[in-house]
Amino acid sequence: MLQYRYKPNPGRRAPPGQPLAGTEYLPLRGRPPVQWPGGARLAVWFCPNLLQFEFAPPDDPWLEAWSRLGTPDPLAYGRQEYGSRVGFWRMLDVLDKHALPTTAILNPMVLQVYPALARALAERGWDLAGHGFCNTRFPYDATEDEERAYYRMIRRVAEDLTGLRMAGMGGPGPQASTAATPHLLAEAGFLYATDYMCDDQPFPIRVRQGRLVAMPYAGELNDTAVIGAGLESDDFLDMIQRQAEVLLEEGGRVLCLTVHPHLMGQPQRIGHLDAALGYLRALPGAWFATGAEIAQHYLAQHHAETLAWMDRRSPASA
Repeated sequence: MLQYRYKPNPGRRAPPGQPLAGTEYLPLRGRPPVQWPGGARLAVWFCPNLLQFEFAPPDDPWLEAWSRLGTPDPLAYGRQEYGSRVGFWRMLDVLDKHALPTTAILNPMVLQVYPALARALAERGWDLAGHGFCNTRFPYDATEDEERAYYRMIRRVAEDLTGLRMAGMGGPGPQASTAATPHLLAEAGFLYATDYMCDDQPFPIRVRQGRLVAMPYAGELNDTAVIGAGLESDDFLDMIQRQAEVLLEEGGRVLCLTVHPHLMGQPQRIGHLDAALGYLRALPGAWFATGAEIAQHYLAQHHAETLAWMDRRSPASA
């Protein structure tokens, strides 16, 4: 369902020979165990995406935002616009019914374009995690000063429109970022980053200053990936149940469930979202938390211990 197309561009500024922060190999077996509050075995993190896709975005050297026809593409745009017009409000009824702690994965531009969405988030006090400013603008090739100002602007706009403080950040579109991104997020006081889809637990990201946690954001338990692969919402529900069963048995894991209003807000799929949230709500030993709550707990209880474990590991054990 992603409509992006990559363009060739030899001018990327990633420093040669420097690995991206957070890519240190951390085998799951042998790590210090993670314990959730109240003896819970599983942290459940629910992440509806509220994204803004421009009908005619500015040209970008890295990505074609609308790859089917280029700009404009009324059909592709309309599929996304359905989420803000219709799907979000249908989903909101289901979310209100189940009253789960919720983290909006957010383009702040959507709050500017649709003030009613900003009011809905503010009224419910949702947690906020950024997904860039807009899903058709990508900071691939920003300088550090440009990117630093970018994250400050994102947080300021979201807070001005909702009164809510943004605790996490990920890249827009297909997780666009630079080599400096983790360092700049920690510097700005963000608690966690969502672009690291390589783990079932939070883990520390080594940054130049401050602290930053990689949060297990869903790459597979994500309606875009499922429906984009030709499966349907009944398959998605089955996947949610099977994933929860295994992670609950293992203990100390995060189940992140990611949905998009233009997909799960469709009439034929909303019942499966309702069933999925009802199933999760009934799980014994599950802790329902926002991204900020999970990151705060991990930082307080496990971050220092895990960093010390990382420091003790020899190259041979890696």
